[in-house]
Amino acid sequence: MTSAKDTPNETSPQAPRVGRPRMPRAYGLPTHTRGLLPWSHVVERMREARAYWISTASPDGRPHATPVDGVWLEDRLYFGGDPGTRWYRDLAANPAVCVHLDSSAEVVILHGEAHLLPGMERSLAVQLAEASNQKYGYGAKPEDYEAGGSFVFSPSVVIAWKKFPNDATRWQFPETE
Repeated sequence: MTSAKDTPNETSPQAPRVGRPRMPRAYGLPTHTRGLLPWSHVVERMREARAYWISTASPDGRPHATPVDGVWLEDRLYFGGDPGTRWYRDLAANPAVCVHLDSSAEVVILHGEAHLLPGMERSLAVQLAEASNQKYGYGAKPEDYEAGGSFVFSPSVVIAWKKFPNDATRWQFPETE
C-alpha cells in the first residue's frame, strides 16, 4: 500500500498505476511487487538533478539528445531555451520526449510530452524563478516566465531503479493505458 507522500501530487489528474517495467524475462525482474520504489524517490531525484537529458525527434525522425536546466515542480518538469536550438524546434513539431538523469546506476527515465507555454500565472512564475535561482544561482525573473517561452513536461510513463532488477518500478498514468 502506498502512502500519500508516495503518490503523485494531488494536482496530477489521477494517481498512476504502479508495477514492474515490461522487460524480457531474461533480465530477471521479480514477478511480485515487493520492493517497488515509492513515487517520492522519483520526486527527490528530479528535484535534486542539476541537468535533465531530453531526447526529441526531428520532423524526419532523427533522434536528438541534449541536457537542459530545469525545475521539477508538482510532478512536472519546466525548462526553456532558445527557439533556435534543435530540441526546441523538434518539440514545436512533435511534443513526444524522453527525459532521463545522468546516472546509469540510479535510473530515472520519463516518457511523456512537453508543450510550449505561451505564458503563465504570476504565482507559478514566481515559484519557478525562485526555484531556478536557488538551484543554479541564476535564472529568469518571474516576468520572463510570465512572458512565455518555457516548456512544461508531463510524464505518462516513468521507470526507475536503484538496485536493478530487484526494485525496478514503473508508474503509468491512466490516460496512457
